[in-house]
Amino acid sequence: MNTNPEADRRTEPELPASEIASYVVAAAVWAPSVHNTQPWWFSPARQAICVHADAGRQLMTADPSGREMLISCGAALFTVRLALRSLGYIPESRVLPDPAQPLLIAEVCWQQRATVTEYEQRLFEQVRRRRTHRGGFDPLPLSANLLDALRKGADRDGAALQIVTGEGRKAALGSLVEAAERSQRLNPRYVRELAQWATPPGVVRPDGIPPTAYPARAERTEPDFPSRDFAHGRGWGQAPVSWAHGRLAGVVTLLTTAGDERSDWVNAGQALQRLLLFGTSFGVTAAIHSQPLEIGWLRQALRAQVADGSYPQLMLRLGAAIQTGESPRRAPEDVIRPQGWHG
Repeated sequence: MNTNPEADRRTEPELPASEIASYVVAAAVWAPSVHNTQPWWFSPARQAICVHADAGRQLMTADPSGREMLISCGAALFTVRLALRSLGYIPESRVLPDPAQPLLIAEVCWQQRATVTEYEQRLFEQVRRRRTHRGGFDPLPLSANLLDALRKGADRDGAALQIVTGEGRKAALGSLVEAAERSQRLNPRYVRELAQWATPPGVVRPDGIPPTAYPARAERTEPDFPSRDFAHGRGWGQAPVSWAHGRLAGVVTLLTTAGDERSDWVNAGQALQRLLLFGTSFGVTAAIHSQPLEIGWLRQALRAQVADGSYPQLMLRLGAAIQTGESPRRAPEDVIRPQGWHG
């Protein structure tokens, strides 16, 4: 039963479709995306909104297949659906509805209404609060009940969250991240691409990774999971914090899907956003590692770590940490475009 009077008031009047679309997109732009590329745009229609991938923002070196782009768009799609629920509408989605339009990720319409649930309202309240973490975690254990809830949430969106147990297995996955990071740093094309999305100090832009979003000196965790060098040795980033205790890797997980088709990538993005928002509501944040998923042979090695033969889409470390940095977002009006727009 909903106990939020403000939510009840929002569901009472019939809002114009244009106002609903603006409200929904204003939330969707806060979805997570690889390097904060925000590779999406939205086209409103009569009581419907379409989510499109923006191919001009695809990482052509790190993500030539567009897998990470579609995961990002899947996270935006989940946020669209959640924003509609916060207004009391029931979203009806068609994912990848038109093979002739491969960049059309989903069509979402709303016809019926139902009172927003406490769970849905709780998730929606985290959309602007969620942060991506890039470091170690405090030595605070996550409860088995919370981890079980995160797993069940991923299941609802057609994905699976696999908890990696055993120090040896966790160290092995950390080694894969290290191997990927080392390989990518030796690739000039990759380095140039990453630099395009790493914002220098003093430069204000509505996308990319600003220096306030990562530590100036990488935090070594136990076991170690190296983070990306966004500054490429320039010393950008937040000043390091002194810790009286060591920083932990946290709970290491793999977000996987049974298949590896474009629809699976979209579903992985929806599951990602659900678990990030749910975790945020309990003070849990995530460090996302995509490096080993961007190199073919390393992704195969990572898949070998998954006993059921599923496909790894992202590696995440979960834990408790103080979050202060916020990555910028493009204004909603910059990503709302008319039907038929192709750039």
